[in-house]
Amino acid sequence: MQNNIEILARLKAAYPDARPELYFVNAYECMAATILSAQCTDKQVNKVTPALFAAYPTPADMARAQPEDLIPYIKTCGFFNNKAKGLVGACRRIMEQHGGEVPGTLEDLRALPGVGQKTANVIYANAFHGDAIAVDTHVFRVANRLGLAHASTPEKTEEDLKKVIPQQDWSAGHHWLLFHGRRVCRARKPLCGECFLRDLCPSAGL
Repeated sequence: MQNNIEILARLKAAYPDARPELYFVNAYECMAATILSAQCTDKQVNKVTPALFAAYPTPADMARAQPEDLIPYIKTCGFFNNKAKGLVGACRRIMEQHGGEVPGTLEDLRALPGVGQKTANVIYANAFHGDAIAVDTHVFRVANRLGLAHASTPEKTEEDLKKVIPQQDWSAGHHWLLFHGRRVCRARKPLCGECFLRDLCPSAGL
């Protein structure tokens, strides 16, 4: 337990300004950008969303579109057919069941087409400032390498992290782990020799 406290303290100190790297100005844009970010870099998503949001500035606008209408805007984000269907489906559900506003509860977010557990957590934390831990590939990898989690799935990793990270730090903690995964604890060649957690990490040098 003491190890975990020290790991989290060092991560917090190293990444005090950790925050979303997707560009958005409201919950609708946050939702759309997060759906597009699946298996795609935030940098690439940020390149395509200005034109997408100019063409479809509200959920009502996107709900009137056909999925194929979105493809020219999002084709560089990968898996564009599924993402286009998810975006349009989510906006149609928002219009039908939520009065045109992106819902602000995890339960309602998870029920939207194209929105899974991770995506719902990102939207809830970033657009609604709720307490949530989104486990993407970086968070999954880093949490388990550091011993903050001992899990084989993102869902179990989320459960483990909620036990060791104080609730008020859930959203920030997600970003600490995400930043560390992008900058130091990389998937193929982690920079263990440069890592400020090396003396605490059970996976260091493995």
